[in-house]
Amino acid sequence: MLGGLRIHLAEQLDLIDETREELLWVLDFPLFQHDEDTGQWTFVHHPFTGPLDGHDELIESDPARALSQHYDLIWNGWELGSGSIRIHRNDVQERVFRAMGMSDDEARAKFGWFLEALRMGAPPHGGFAMGIERFIALLAGEENIREIIPFPKTAGGADPLTGAPTEIPDAVLRELGIGVRPAKKDQA
Repeated sequence: MLGGLRIHLAEQLDLIDETREELLWVLDFPLFQHDEDTGQWTFVHHPFTGPLDGHDELIESDPARALSQHYDLIWNGWELGSGSIRIHRNDVQERVFRAMGMSDDEARAKFGWFLEALRMGAPPHGGFAMGIERFIALLAGEENIREIIPFPKTAGGADPLTGAPTEIPDAVLRELGIGVRPAKKDQA
């Protein structure tokens, strides 16, 4: 929303030079952001994003100052891709969970398998995902990526091409222990 306002004001004030091409990496994102609703710290990218070297000491003492190894590739204001270096040390991951208000017991219940893998010596690892549809939209001069996405989904998450989401067979629901109640007549 603020990005749209920024662009609107820049257009109104004739601050955008359409002849320039700008490609840049955005680095040093905050590791955490404060959630006003819960009063807790939460992750900016995802809870497995590694802190910058030396910032692991800030995780619990000063989470607002901790920076992450998260990066974005931007072309003319469009995010083309995003990624991060993941946490590969068990002690750092546990501190991130604690900073987010998660007890050690809760962290083990939710992510015990992952914490155990880190304890066994997971190597440093990371990733980067290109938003190819954004790249194509820019090359095509489209302002909306929905104009070039080959398999669009509606705002409600439905896919008109495949008919997704489809109904789940009763046998699968029973196996998962899930019951589905019929919709009330006034909700149908």
